[in-house]
Amino acid sequence: MTNIQLENKAIDTLIADFFSVFDNRSGQVPDLNKLRKLMIPEALIIKNCDSNTEVFNIDAFIKPREILLTSGELVEFFEEEVSAKTDIFGDIAQRFCVYKKSGETKGETFEIYGKKTIQLIKVGEKWMITSVAWTDETENLKIETSFRK
Repeated sequence: MTNIQLENKAIDTLIADFFSVFDNRSGQVPDLNKLRKLMIPEALIIKNCDSNTEVFNIDAFIKPREILLTSGELVEFFEEEVSAKTDIFGDIAQRFCVYKKSGETKGETFEIYGKKTIQLIKVGEKWMITSVAWTDETENLKIETSFRK
């Protein structure tokens, strides 16, 4: 395997671990504190949906999602990467991906697609996330069919 293939594989694993944190299917209890091992301490998480921007540090992001994913309000939830493109230059990387999240709330099932941009740096021998920004698909903002699963 070439060096770039190894780097891509390491980033693929990191991103899969990131998405796996948000899974409460079959009564599974998500461990959102795992994000602290995947992200630098100063990381930013940005929700930018419907012209509403919310910026979180790791602590501010974890607490409300922990409640949401463990209170029974949102069940059978999981999020997965559907397609992605990663650009690596030395010890920095950028990943742009399409995701799908689905679950059940108040007895209603849902499935939502969106896009995330994830920035990463290599710290020693380990890739870490420095920021994540996302927006969900809307009626006026559609993801191309070719990127859907």
